[in-house]
Amino acid sequence: MQFITCKFGGSSLADASCIRNAVSIIKSNTSRRYIVPSAPGKRHGEDKKITDLLYAWHGMARQGLDASEPRNIIEERFGSLAHELGVTFDIRACLDEIAQCAGRDKTPDYMASRGEYLNGRLLAEVLEAVFVDPAECILFKENGKLDPDTYERLGARLTGPGYFVIPGFYGALPDGTIQTFSRGGSDVTGAIVARASKSCLYENWTDVSGFCMADPRIVADAKRIEEVTYRELRELSYMGATVLHDEAIFPVQEPGIPIQILNTRDPKNPGTMIVQKRTATSPVCGIAGRGGFSMFNIEKTLMNKEHGFGRKLLSIFEEMGVSWEHMPSGIDTVSVIVHDNELGNKGPVIMEQIERQLSPNELSLTSGLAIIATVGQGMNHHIGVAARLTGAMAQTGINLRVIDQGSSEMNIIIGVEDRDLEKAVRAIYQAFIDWK
Repeated sequence: MQFITCKFGGSSLADASCIRNAVSIIKSNTSRRYIVPSAPGKRHGEDKKITDLLYAWHGMARQGLDASEPRNIIEERFGSLAHELGVTFDIRACLDEIAQCAGRDKTPDYMASRGEYLNGRLLAEVLEAVFVDPAECILFKENGKLDPDTYERLGARLTGPGYFVIPGFYGALPDGTIQTFSRGGSDVTGAIVARASKSCLYENWTDVSGFCMADPRIVADAKRIEEVTYRELRELSYMGATVLHDEAIFPVQEPGIPIQILNTRDPKNPGTMIVQKRTATSPVCGIAGRGGFSMFNIEKTLMNKEHGFGRKLLSIFEEMGVSWEHMPSGIDTVSVIVHDNELGNKGPVIMEQIERQLSPNELSLTSGLAIIATVGQGMNHHIGVAARLTGAMAQTGINLRVIDQGSSEMNIIIGVEDRDLEKAVRAIYQAFIDWK
């Protein structure tokens, strides 16, 4: 029999009613055996996430401040869950242990991971499942990268009958120190568990029914994406589609384990299936964009004949610790696009180094740029995709600052003014929604 890994997000485990619903979903299919919980999320708009409270607790403890407020809220939340679900494990004792470690480490990873740990303990008791602590079998190398030995070590722990509960979001370094993934990292844990357990499917349960062709906050009636490839989803996630952590694809991509994005509030909805290969019926499967970019524009006569120009240019960004996103170029021009979070206040220094090392004829730095990705593997056998896209921009009165398409013909990148981001996404959506 083939089995399924299920990851449940924080909004799907926010209170006792949500947890009962998740348990009902798990028990409705006997193939669902490997369960990855997040920490409890918000119960309502004014509520606080458990993980945010744990970060606050760590910060206050590091400063020697009284952290009783976040601790008391956390104790009340988990105490209420335990009472309503009939769980007997000693939450107060766990919190006492956490309090002894609060502020001990320079990094907040241990504290941040305790929401998943406690929720995992709770869910394991409700399901009468085997609790597997990721600190014992999800291994990080010294450089923070996942150790490939994780799959064998974790797989050995996931044998035998019944359910297994593996908390999301964290593992451990070689010395046993807790290490977390970035926020939303329980998605990555779910993918690791799916691979280690040789699951036939990775179900990612959240509060939306899969991915939409565009952000529903921008396009209210955006069509649901029924099927998308790992590569297409990577492009969309990287550019701002946030339903799934963009690193969750890597563990399952090699063994070809599909991911299904499902909604705990509408469990019969098929959501979105993420697969290795698919047959494209239309040129575009999704549109995603985000603002907050800056662009360095460099112009120099005969740049294309100057050996090592590109290498020297990018080495300046490397030396400044700034990752670049895109680099469209012409014969005598090249632009380097970076996100403002990466750039910080380093723009003037980078400009100075470009001027000194490369002696350009013209050099400028433009901010307030938004980047939009139009993605679909069907582009490579449809004529006129770029023309349709640029035509939509022209008809809407949006000035294109950048346009770039890779050789794979699966993604067209455009740059527009930040203020035009939403208008551009809507225009692209309307241009491609019904084009076959």
